[in-house]
Amino acid sequence: MDYQKISQDILEHVGGEENIELVDYCATRLRFRLRNVKKADRDSLEKIKGVMGTTYSGGQLQVIIGSDVANVYRALMDIADIDKSERDSDGETEKSKLSIVLDTIAGVFTPILPAITGAGMIKALLALFTAFNWISPESQTYYVLDTIADGAFYFIPVLLAYTSAIRFKTNPYLAVALAGILLHPNFAALIDEGQATIGFLGIPIRLASYGSSVIPIILGVWFMSYIERFADKVSPNVVKFFLKPLITLLIVAPVTLIILGPIGTIIGDYVAQGIVFLNDHVSFLIPTLMGAFSPLLVMFGMHYSLFPVALSAFATLGYEVILLPGMLAANIAQGAAALAVSMKVKDQDVKSLGRSAGLTALMGITEPAMYGINLRYKRPFLAVMIGGGVAGLFAGITKVKAYGFASPGLASLPIFIGDTFVYSLITIAISFVLTFALTWSFGIDESIGEETKKKKKQVSSKAIDIKSPLNGEVVPLEKVKDDTFASKVLGSGIAILPTENKIYAPADGIITSFHKSKHAIGITTFDNVEILIHVGIDTVKLGGQYFTGYVEVGDKVKMGDLLLEFDGENIKAEGYDITTPIVITNTSSFLDVIPLQVTTARKGDSIIKIL
Repeated sequence: MDYQKISQDILEHVGGEENIELVDYCATRLRFRLRNVKKADRDSLEKIKGVMGTTYSGGQLQVIIGSDVANVYRALMDIADIDKSERDSDGETEKSKLSIVLDTIAGVFTPILPAITGAGMIKALLALFTAFNWISPESQTYYVLDTIADGAFYFIPVLLAYTSAIRFKTNPYLAVALAGILLHPNFAALIDEGQATIGFLGIPIRLASYGSSVIPIILGVWFMSYIERFADKVSPNVVKFFLKPLITLLIVAPVTLIILGPIGTIIGDYVAQGIVFLNDHVSFLIPTLMGAFSPLLVMFGMHYSLFPVALSAFATLGYEVILLPGMLAANIAQGAAALAVSMKVKDQDVKSLGRSAGLTALMGITEPAMYGINLRYKRPFLAVMIGGGVAGLFAGITKVKAYGFASPGLASLPIFIGDTFVYSLITIAISFVLTFALTWSFGIDESIGEETKKKKKQVSSKAIDIKSPLNGEVVPLEKVKDDTFASKVLGSGIAILPTENKIYAPADGIITSFHKSKHAIGITTFDNVEILIHVGIDTVKLGGQYFTGYVEVGDKVKMGDLLLEFDGENIKAEGYDITTPIVITNTSSFLDVIPLQVTTARKGDSIIKIL
């Protein structure tokens, strides 16, 4: 495949380099954000040898290449006058090296939060159960629950291997295999026997326990991202299937075991020593800063950068004193300020929002209170920082410890059960009382709320109804037999098992994508709702057989217009499921996307409400 020729042709037919605002790639597609979509010639793009098709979704023109997309992307960047310094690997705007590092840490750790939070809360429940003598630490039930809680933490290298591979754009399964090598029982057995090193081709490998470690696997997968590209380049296509992973593992695994793993372990040890030093000599400092400035870190997503520190503390000390005690003070302060506003303000809508957001913040979820109330009125946010800082100072002086990982708040209070539990309760009391009093004392500028309210009214506060595009039985999206739809990666929505072979427009709008196989169609409504209607599962493999389209990209349609027809019986006879997902692909642009509780739908019935 001539990557340079393909990239040159693509560049020409997307309107030239001056029409490219951003370009990125995923597993199979080049993703262009264009300054003027009309300048792109999709028909010509689809005729390029090596291009499998195009689609337009989510404001992006996507050019489908297949497994060679990374090579085409690199060739495109080589020939196009696109300043690479203005983009990182995700096609974002220029960032400092520190920002890139912080974004990388966030991208690696954020997806695994449900696993480690769930495990942390099980540990918290165990602490609660044993504190009240409901479960004996010597019982088998305790043993099983403790193992369940430890599982996510011990095997965290496996979780991080997958997310790191996604972030560094390398094969996630090879990355998981690398984590398996680090955690293999053979090495663990040698460590248990007291052996410090093992030889490989005459080179000593420093044996280390990688369970619960975070830095070694991230370094290993980062290194793998370069070696896999090298292996891809040197492997002939005929034998690439097995030669590429062979080269990758034979190089990456020894280098990780000999160099990167020990380096990561040493870094982790120094981090742990730093935590112990701070806890022994200036225990008040970090919780104070976290209590005061945690809201700012959350606003910019920088709190994720501290997760490796917290996880290292759990792995080496069994508890954490840096991140969670200070965040407990900050979260309670957010709730206290929002509740104070709700009691002092006159506007009934703000009262209601303040109460609900305040209680949510006390439970550990602060964004509604922070963005909806405290930042809006400004003075409460200042009270939050002062109250959180003072309470964090107390938590630091008394060395409050967290024994599990969860968003700190009243709901996760059991993670603090231990020898400093009473001090964590006092921390909560100081944060709540002081912040509430300061918010009340500072007063509320009600004109800010009124101005915001007027602006909201000008934008529109009415809900948007999405109508059913076909007749059939309603199926919850999570029950669709396709992980991409069921996991709601593409967005929230609903699915329908058709009883008629016609698809109609679910709203007034513009056809923004229509797959060449006619099985999937995208509509952007005049309310800026992006709707994907996907007829059947894996029906793209039919290549358009049994489908007839009546619209083209760019056509304006009205709700109820016939968009396409399909032969459901023949599609089922070919072995395909004709369940049809209707997905709001820009779900994140709205407050909520609510599938209505209906069992059957007819064309024009309301099936989704958007707030």
